[in-house]
Amino acid sequence: MNCTPTGVLRGSDGLAATKASTATKTKAKTKTKAKTKKTLVVVESPAKAKTIEKYLGRKYMVRASMGHLRDLPKSQFGIDVEHDFAPKYINIRGKGDLIKALKKDAKNADKIYLASDPDREGEAIAWHLAFILGLDPDSDCRIVFNEITKPAIQEAVKHPRPINLDQVDAQQARRMLDRIVGYKLSPLLWRKVRKGLSAGRVQSVTVRLICDREKEIQAFKSDEYWTVGLKLRKGKSAMFQADLTQVDGKKLAVKDDDGKKFVLHNEKEALSLTEDLAAQQLVVENVKRSERKRKPAAPFTTSSLQQDAARKLGFISRKTMMLAQQLYEGIELGRHGATGLITYMRTDSTRISELAQNEAKSFLLEHFGGEYVPAKPNIYVTGKKAQDAHEAIRPTSLEHTPELLEKYLNKDQLKLYTLIWQRFAASQMTPAVYDTMAIAIKAGSRYGLRANGSRLKFAGFTKVYAGAETTKKEKDVLLPDMAEGDELNIAKTLPQQHFTEPPPRYNDASLVKTLEEKEIGRPSTYAPIIETIQARGYVQRIDKHFQPTELGFVVVDMLKEYFKDIVDVKFTANLENELDEIAEGKVHKNQLLKEFYDPFAKTLEKADEAIGHVELPVEVSDVRCERCGRLMVVKQGRYGKFLACPGFPECRNTKPLLKDTGVKCPKCGGKIVERRTRRGRVFYGCENYPQCDYTTWDTPQQQKCEKCGAFLLLHHFKNGRGMLYCSNDNCETRINHPINKELEKMRERAEARKKREAEKEAAAVQEDGKDSKENS
Repeated sequence: MNCTPTGVLRGSDGLAATKASTATKTKAKTKTKAKTKKTLVVVESPAKAKTIEKYLGRKYMVRASMGHLRDLPKSQFGIDVEHDFAPKYINIRGKGDLIKALKKDAKNADKIYLASDPDREGEAIAWHLAFILGLDPDSDCRIVFNEITKPAIQEAVKHPRPINLDQVDAQQARRMLDRIVGYKLSPLLWRKVRKGLSAGRVQSVTVRLICDREKEIQAFKSDEYWTVGLKLRKGKSAMFQADLTQVDGKKLAVKDDDGKKFVLHNEKEALSLTEDLAAQQLVVENVKRSERKRKPAAPFTTSSLQQDAARKLGFISRKTMMLAQQLYEGIELGRHGATGLITYMRTDSTRISELAQNEAKSFLLEHFGGEYVPAKPNIYVTGKKAQDAHEAIRPTSLEHTPELLEKYLNKDQLKLYTLIWQRFAASQMTPAVYDTMAIAIKAGSRYGLRANGSRLKFAGFTKVYAGAETTKKEKDVLLPDMAEGDELNIAKTLPQQHFTEPPPRYNDASLVKTLEEKEIGRPSTYAPIIETIQARGYVQRIDKHFQPTELGFVVVDMLKEYFKDIVDVKFTANLENELDEIAEGKVHKNQLLKEFYDPFAKTLEKADEAIGHVELPVEVSDVRCERCGRLMVVKQGRYGKFLACPGFPECRNTKPLLKDTGVKCPKCGGKIVERRTRRGRVFYGCENYPQCDYTTWDTPQQQKCEKCGAFLLLHHFKNGRGMLYCSNDNCETRINHPINKELEKMRERAEARKKREAEKEAAAVQEDGKDSKENS
C-alpha cells in the first residue's frame, strides 16, 4: 500500500521538483508584491486624509500636501514682465521634508490621484503637485468631490480627469495681479507713509467702502420727526394698536422732499395733532383678510453662511470658515470614525443634487409628515455671476441631526452645524402660511390709520428654521373680529419722538453682503480680506462694527488721488469677471495682465515723483513718559490704540491707552477707564488694577441715580437695545428691575465658562501625567 501523500515525489527527482516548486512560489510572491502597489491620493489637509483613507481601504494611501507646496518667492517680485509675465515658482520654505516624503510615496505607487479642493485654488495646487511628482497634467490624474462621504469618494476615484488648465490660469492671473499691486504699490506706501503697510487689489477697495461709509456718518445731520400710534378697542375687546398713516390725504413720512407728504417735525406739532385726533370718531373703513405664504430661503452659499453666522451666532467671517472647514474635513464620531459632516464650504451656488433632494424628502416625510414636503423639490435660482461649480452648503446626511452629534462636536461647531442643518432642511420644506388681516380706519375727515394682524396658520419650514433675517420665530399679532362700519374707542394715544439715523457702520454680515453685491472678490476671499485690513491697522472692529483708523483714511485718500482704478469698485468687479472668463477659456491670462500692468506701471512712476512724505497726524496725550519725561503720543497698533514715547528709537516705552469715562470707582475712588480683553472686547475697570478689582461690562454714565446718587450703567442687549440702571445693587430702583435677571444670566455664564476652563485644565494635567507615566 502506497502511503505517500498525493502529489509528493520521493528521491532525487522529487527533491528537484520540490526545489523548482519553491522557486516558482518565490517568484510568484515577488510578482504578487509588485502587483499590490498602492494608489496614492494627495489631498490638502491631514484631517481630510484620515477620513478619506478610511473610505478607500487598504489599496490606497492618502497623504496631505498641507495646502500649496510652490509659490512665487517672498523675497523677489517673481514675475518676468518682459517675457509674457512668466512666473518664477519655488518650493515653499519649510516644505522640503514633506515634498521629499510625497516623492517617495509617489515612486512606490501604482497610480497617483490629486484630490485637492474642488475650486480654482485647488486646481492650481493639483497643477503644482503634478510638476513636483512628475505627472502629466493632461493625464487622468485629478479627482474631485463635493462632499467627504464614502459614496462620493468612491465615485470620484472611478472618474479621474485631466487638470483644468483654464482654472489654473485664472488662479495664476489672480495671484500675479495681487503680486503686481502688492509688490509695486506697497513699497510706495512704505516710502511715503510708513513701513509695514500694504495695498491690495481687493483689500484696498474694501477699506475704501468702510472709509466712505464713515464719511457719510460724519457728514450726516439728524432730523427730528414724530409718529403717532393709538391703542384701540372695539367695545370690550382686547386692546390693539393702530398707527397714523395719512393726514389730509397726505402720507405721514419722515421727510417731505416733494411736497406730497405730511411730516410732524416737533413735539408741539405732534401733541396738537394727537389732541385733535383723540376728539375724532373712529370708524372701520375697510377690512381685508387674506392668506400669505412665506417661502423658505435657499440653502447656504459661502456668503450667506458668513452673513447668517454673523447675524445669529455673532461669529466673525474667519471663525465661520474655520469651523466649516473642520465640519467638511471630518469629525470623529465614536465607532464610525472621522466623518465629513457638510459639503464643500466654498461655493456660490444654491444647487442641490437630485440624490440629496431625494434623501431629504425621505427624511422629512418620516419625521414631519407629508404636509411639510412639497410635491416637487424646491429649486433655487443661482445668480448670473455664480460659477456654480459645486452644490450649496448642506449636511452630508440629514440623519446626522444636531441632537445626535451634540456629544461629538464642541460648542461652536455644534452651533454652526445646527445652522447649516436647519437651513438645508427648511429649504426642502413647504412654505409657512399666515392668515393676515389689514384694517383701514377713518378718524373724522382728516386722518387715516392702519392696523395689521397676522396669525400662523401652518408652520411649514418655520418648524425647523426661523429664517435668514430673524433670530426668533414670528409672534402672532391678533386683532379682534371687525367689519366695515364698526366704531372704535381710543384707550391711549402714543405720540413718539424719532430722529433720522445715519447709515450704519459695516459689520461682518453687512460687509460680506456688500462685497458680494458689488462683485468685489469672491466668497472664499472675504474672511482673509477682513483679517488683512485689520492686521494692517487700516480698520478696527469696535463693538462688532468696522471703523477706519486715521491711517486707513490717509492711505485711501492717496490711492483715490493717484490710483483711482485700484480703489474703484466697478474696476475691481470687472477684473473679477475677466478672471471668470479666463477660467472659462474665453480670455488668455497674459492679455489681462498686460492690459492691467502697462497703465499701472506708468501711474506708479508719476505718483512716486508727485507724492511727498505723508505725515500722519499725531495725537499728543497728557501722559508723561516716566523714562524720559516727554508727553506720550497715541499710536495705532494691530490690537487698537496705545501710548508710545515720541523719543523712539532712543526711548521705546509704551503703555496701554486708558480712556477715562469720567466716573469714579465705587470701591476706591479712582477713575473708571475703558479697557479691552485679549480678544478686543470692551469692558470697564478701575485704573488702580490690580490693587482694585472693580470691573463691569456695561458702560458707566456720568448721569446720577435720582434715588441714591450712584452713577448709572448702560447695558447693551444683542438686538442693539440699551437699558439704564443704577450701579448700586442695594438701591431701591433695582428692586424687581429687569436688569437683575440679565445680570444673573451673565454671572451664570461666567461661572460656567470658568468651570469649563478648569475642567479642560484638569484634563490636560491628567493627560500630561499619563504621557509622563508611559514615557517612564
